[in-house]
Amino acid sequence: MSPQHFLLIIALTLSATAQTPPPAQKEVKTYTLPPEKLKKAVDFAHARNQAHFVSFAYGTLVLLAILAWKLPPRFRDWAEGVSRRRIIQAYVFVPLLILATDVLGLPTSIYDQYLSRKYEQSVQGWASWFWDWTKGELIGCIITGVLVWILYAAIRRSPRRWWFYSWLAAVPIVIFLMFITPVVINPLFHKFDPLAEKQPALVAAIEKVVRRGGLEIPRDRMYEMNASEKMNSLNAYVTGIGASKRVVVWDTTIRKMTTDQILFVFGHEMGHYVLHHMWLLIAGNCAMLLAFLFLGYHSVQWALARWGQRWSIRGIDDWASLTVLVLALSVFGFVSEPMQSSVSRMLEHNADIYGLEVIHGIVPNSPQVAAEAFQILGEVSLSDPNPSPFIEFWLYNHPSVSDRVRFAAEYNPWSTGQPAKYIH
Repeated sequence: MSPQHFLLIIALTLSATAQTPPPAQKEVKTYTLPPEKLKKAVDFAHARNQAHFVSFAYGTLVLLAILAWKLPPRFRDWAEGVSRRRIIQAYVFVPLLILATDVLGLPTSIYDQYLSRKYEQSVQGWASWFWDWTKGELIGCIITGVLVWILYAAIRRSPRRWWFYSWLAAVPIVIFLMFITPVVINPLFHKFDPLAEKQPALVAAIEKVVRRGGLEIPRDRMYEMNASEKMNSLNAYVTGIGASKRVVVWDTTIRKMTTDQILFVFGHEMGHYVLHHMWLLIAGNCAMLLAFLFLGYHSVQWALARWGQRWSIRGIDDWASLTVLVLALSVFGFVSEPMQSSVSRMLEHNADIYGLEVIHGIVPNSPQVAAEAFQILGEVSLSDPNPSPFIEFWLYNHPSVSDRVRFAAEYNPWSTGQPAKYIH
């Protein structure tokens, strides 16, 4: 969801894939692509990386244009004219601001989808894509309306400490969203079928890995997602918390990876749970949100003192000031991307180690199985074998596929009698 929705969506996912295609013809030690596919992967990487930075710049210009055109004060006046009740005003103002921002931002979203279709990552038609975009806007308006209402209630009651009180309110909402997303939001975009009905052998294999990892996930919480209707990407993961926790395997994964390879991908994702990465990321993101809100408090005060009259914004408690706060949070989020990417790469690497260890003894030659899985993932997702150090530093939230293949092929503490890191 875009920064202007003022939400934290936390996702822990890894791409990958299981019907049993023929085994690899040669041992995988490094990530390689044939010349034609290599050129396509490099072109895709360059286009996608450029689009990321252009998208941020364009989004910033959109927000500045919205302020210069004085759209937020108009939306505020309409909202205040509809009702004196603040919650109703929030649900008039917020959808108008979101739609104005996202409609103006559509060119970059459309270009992202164009790239995905051009480089065969997406097979989704434009009508379906726009319908998903519309559903995303509706969900964003519903959730963001509550968040903004709480935010401005805190601002009116404590002009100096609203950043802290609104943060306290946001934390349980983030956790609640994580709980309901697998059962309420995800089914709005994809179809999920019981995995046991379609892939009973795969379920039995996954249960072995689950037991070894000490998790309890019954069969009725294992699902196959119909990803192939919209994309070619590969994935298998654990999602949700508490009663909403479940296993999800994409049908694209089942078609392109062997059962053993899927078990490694699943083991990696299970590692995020067993190693408490989800809670670490929640804690880290909540801490970052607190810092952003604190910085946002000072930034908005400074900006309104300098340009508030020009923008026709009455003060920090004016609904129209939300655009200034969103702009500040967007900039802080962009600047913090390298730090977020670095932490994510570290956690993903540890999950790779866990995945290798949790399937050791369950599948033969687990290092080679993992290397093959990463090779397939790279081929399908057109991963650049040699990304620039700057792009890795700024954007890569996983280690490069080349690094992952190399590490997986070489990680074998059992052959030298060394202790494993996680599974003993």
